[in-house]
Amino acid sequence: MTRLQRPALHLTLQNDLSEIGRIAAIIEIFCADRKLGEATANAINLALDELLTNTISYGYDDTGKHAIEIDLVQDDDRLTLTLRDDARPFDPTQAAEPDIEAGIDERPIGGIGIHLVRAMMDKIEYRRADGHNRLTLTKLLKAQ
Repeated sequence: MTRLQRPALHLTLQNDLSEIGRIAAIIEIFCADRKLGEATANAINLALDELLTNTISYGYDDTGKHAIEIDLVQDDDRLTLTLRDDARPFDPTQAAEPDIEAGIDERPIGGIGIHLVRAMMDKIEYRRADGHNRLTLTKLLKAQ
């Protein structure tokens, strides 16, 4: 891939859980078209499923429609996934690590999904600007 090529995908969805399946199908096609491998597509989709479910389920103070934007860009050896929403501020990089050694009955509800996102991605950055959350995840691509 030359430096001039920047395969990118821009998606907008509503804050509706039914949108997640539609987005997952598009991500699978994006990854397949670029021969990025099933494992990469699964990692991106699992991260998106977790993050979108949390945002849609817990991020809004009202029942109105809100747009969530997703950008996925491939640059040589990496995929960069950016989510932007106008939900309440939430920085997943500051979420406490769950005690994964604790038994299921002793473990508080929540936290495992963000733990999985951290484990699957190589870098996660968060910032809040102009009333929007902006979460950027980087996935390094292994030689296919």
